Amino acid sequence: MTGGRGTAPATPGDVEPWRSLGPVRLARVVPERDAPLLHAWLTHPASWAWQMGHLGVGEVLAYERGIERSPHEQAWLGRVAGSATFVVETYDPAHVLLTDVHDARPGDVGMHLLVAPPTGPRVSGLTDAVMAATLRFCFGALRAARVVVEPDVRNTAIAVKNAAAGFRVLREVDLPGKRAALSVCTRADFAASRLGADPLPVTRRGPRTTAPAVTTTPAVTTAPAVTTATEDHR
Repeated sequence: MTGGRGTAPATPGDVEPWRSLGPVRLARVVPERDAPLLHAWLTHPASWAWQMGHLGVGEVLAYERGIERSPHEQAWLGRVAGSATFVVETYDPAHVLLTDVHDARPGDVGMHLLVAPPTGPRVSGLTDAVMAATLRFCFGALRAARVVVEPDVRNTAIAVKNAAAGFRVLREVDLPGKRAALSVCTRADFAASRLGADPLPVTRRGPRTTAPAVTTTPAVTTAPAVTTATEDHR
């Protein structure tokens, strides 16, 4: 990620593809149901940044069960127009992964995002819409004051995407298996960004965490998961 922020308002060309894509909804991952699908995504070469390409289905199931049991982590399956398209992990950086490298504040929410690897032609605006919907979910349903990410510094494409969403790099840090760009995005940062300019809400389904249910519903895509390796938010 770079330290730059995308502050220009969205143009009609940026926004129109999003509006034709369909509603985006997030629900809790159900490990027994979703592990085979997530295994296919996580072990695809496009998902190299997740460092899980060597895992079997049983190991992915155990990983998701671990998140399900954790009081500080959640996993969410994102559907675009009813089609499973992305997975989001949210976590408390005061207790998970960043405890030694980040001065966590109340309201910080850590986030990982994976858009499913490509299975066909790219859909214009999909990854922008998924990123925007994910941040609205964090700031809305999860009541985040800041969203915290730590992508691999080699992942230059996600650096561009993060900047477009308003993330600011604080510094580089060493984490297991990677040199990471520790970055944050406040509500104001996102609202001023290119991706935050179009107010598309998001629906949350599933058990309540510490936040109430979302009261709005966003528009994002009708297509199955289609993107490139560059969209791994890890």
